[in-house]
Amino acid sequence: MTPITEVEGRRLALTNLEKVIHPATGTTKGEIVHYYATAAEAILPHLHHRPLSFLRYPDGPDGQLFFTKNPPPGTPDWVDTALVPRSEDVNAHQVVVQDLPSLIWAANLVVEFHTPQWRSDAPAVADRMVFDLDPGPPAGVAQCCEVALWLRERLAADGLEAYVKTSGSKGLHLLVPLAPTPSRKVSEYAKALAVEGEAALPKLVLHRMARALRPGKVFVDHSQNAAAKTTAAPYTLRARPEPTVSAPVTWQEVESGRELSFLMGDIAPRLQDYGDLLDPLIDPDRAGHLP
Repeated sequence: MTPITEVEGRRLALTNLEKVIHPATGTTKGEIVHYYATAAEAILPHLHHRPLSFLRYPDGPDGQLFFTKNPPPGTPDWVDTALVPRSEDVNAHQVVVQDLPSLIWAANLVVEFHTPQWRSDAPAVADRMVFDLDPGPPAGVAQCCEVALWLRERLAADGLEAYVKTSGSKGLHLLVPLAPTPSRKVSEYAKALAVEGEAALPKLVLHRMARALRPGKVFVDHSQNAAAKTTAAPYTLRARPEPTVSAPVTWQEVESGRELSFLMGDIAPRLQDYGDLLDPLIDPDRAGHLP
């Protein structure tokens, strides 16, 4: 029998809770749902009012992975959706997770949470900027840290404050809170900084995804600032053999240059020690203006 639980007055059917999703650690679906429930206070503010794209991995990272923007079949009518543009003449509904019941419902689907840099009430008007630092082996997180520190200083020269999280995969994400700015302008500025970074650190930085040039360098992916693109949300689990998390980190940790990788079980102690290190992203008083 499918267990039924009640979350803040909403009845949820939770399925296959004993199923192993992350094989390297034996992490079950039930443990994943529990993670999202216990970390909800930190996660939800970064999902509020943002249309979600889901990368689903119901059979684990070695099973079928599929990306979806449409609300899945059977989405409860109490889960919020927003009508957002998909192209110049096409709008479609996407899920917006606004509360704990919706978060637990989505967690039961086994998903990565991906969000755009804009809110559903202002499509293509960004309130944050992102740089995805993606290392090409043998480069790794240490090299990403070096690039992140350069970017932090360069952004600060323009009066912008950067915050950082692990991607939950191989690299780092830099995030900058912005006053509402058209995504097109944010994309132009981010690309210009990536080009400047390659000129300043030619042995380390790439601004183009040229695979032949990738080994040993860090690709500064600026493209996720485009209105149609999304980025793994803070605190989301990733579809990896271990339950890695896209986890906020301190600049002191970045300066140490050590390997930065965090699993699901690391997050509660870090929240207790640091709180939400990305809280400034949702504080309008911390928003910067592009030069």
